[in-house]
Amino acid sequence: MSIITIQSINKGNWEEAIQLSVKEEQKSFVASNLYSIAEVQFLENFYAKGIYLDNIMVGFAMYGIDPDDQNFWISRLMVDEVYQGKGIGMEAIKLIIDDIKSINRYEIPYIMIGYNQSNEYARNAYKKAGFVESEIAPWGEQLARYKL
Repeated sequence: MSIITIQSINKGNWEEAIQLSVKEEQKSFVASNLYSIAEVQFLENFYAKGIYLDNIMVGFAMYGIDPDDQNFWISRLMVDEVYQGKGIGMEAIKLIIDDIKSINRYEIPYIMIGYNQSNEYARNAYKKAGFVESEIAPWGEQLARYKL
C-alpha cells in the first residue's frame, strides 16, 4: 500500500518540484511551481510543500496566512499529470488541512481556496473535502471556505 505525505520544499527537492506538470488544458488554472517557489520566499507565514507518493514527489502545494483577510489560504495545489485520477489530490487536501490545524496558533476560523469557475475537478474535490463555495472573487475565481 502506497503512502501519501507532504514535505517541505527545500534546497534538496525544489528542482524535483519544478519538473512536475499538469495536463495542457489545466495549465491556465495554476501558476508554475517555479513561480510559486520564488513567490513563497517573500511571503511570511506561507509554506511550499511537495506531495509525495512513497518516496516520489508527485505534486506541489503552497498555503499560509493571507495578510489581507487573516485567513489561511491554499494558494496552489497541483498533482503531476501522470499521477492524476488516483486520489492523491484528495488525500493531499486532507493532509494540508491537518497541517494547517496543527499550526493554527491564532485561532483562524477558515481555510480559503479560489479556483477557476470552469475547473469542475477542483470544485468537486474541494466540495468532497468539506469546502463550501462562497462568493466570486473580484479577480474572477470561485471562492470556497473550510471551517476550522
